[in-house]
This record gives sequence, C-alpha cells and structure tokens, in this order.
Amino acid sequence: QEQLVESGGDLVQAGGSLRLSCVVSGSMFSRSTMGWHRQAPGKQRELVAFITSSGITNYADSVKGRFTISRDNARNAVYLQMNSLKPEDTAVYYCRRTTPLYVYWGQGTQVTVSS
Repeated sequence: QEQLVESGGDLVQAGGSLRLSCVVSGSMFSRSTMGWHRQAPGKQRELVAFITSSGITNYADSVKGRFTISRDNARNAVYLQMNSLKPEDTAVYYCRRTTPLYVYWGQGTQVTVSS
C-alpha cells in the first residue's frame, strides 16, 4: 500500500529554518515527480515546489531563494529545506507523489512561524 509520511514540522521564529522530510513506501519512487504543497487556514492548498525524476525543480514565487527541494532515490525520500521563514509560511505542508496513473498525498506536517 502506498504511503507518504512527512516529518519535520515545528514551531519556529521568523528568520529560522526547518527541514521537512517525506518518505515514500511505494515502488518506482525514482520515476515519480515529487512535490510539496501547503495549506494555510482558510486558504486553498497551493504548490510550494516540485522535483521531477530527472531532478528538474520548480518553486512558487513566494518561496524562491528561500526554500530548496531535493530527493534521495536510495532512501525513497524527498526533502524541503526552508530558510528565512516568515509568518506567512505558516501552514500544513503536504508531500505529493505523481505517477502516470495516480496521485498520492501524505497526511501533512504543521509548520508554524511566529513573528
């Protein structure tokens, strides 16, 4: 059964850093596009960043230069390094795996940035 398990969310002060991790239990991880999304209270879920199977990355304008997405195919894991955090980065962060047939989501991890 496909599972995505996120970790690393926490309460941090503005200007601080966090590193989120997502470990995937499914097969053929290396062939998947992996992404991080977030949803703040009262707002729609939005794309933060994604990384393709070939390592191409893309970021939302709001996080460019502050966040870095990476993957470790040997560990079936994807990471989101978040630096210079702002209060507006507060949200539940979700890991997403996209395959040719399916899309899978993790359960989310809470990131709270205090001012």
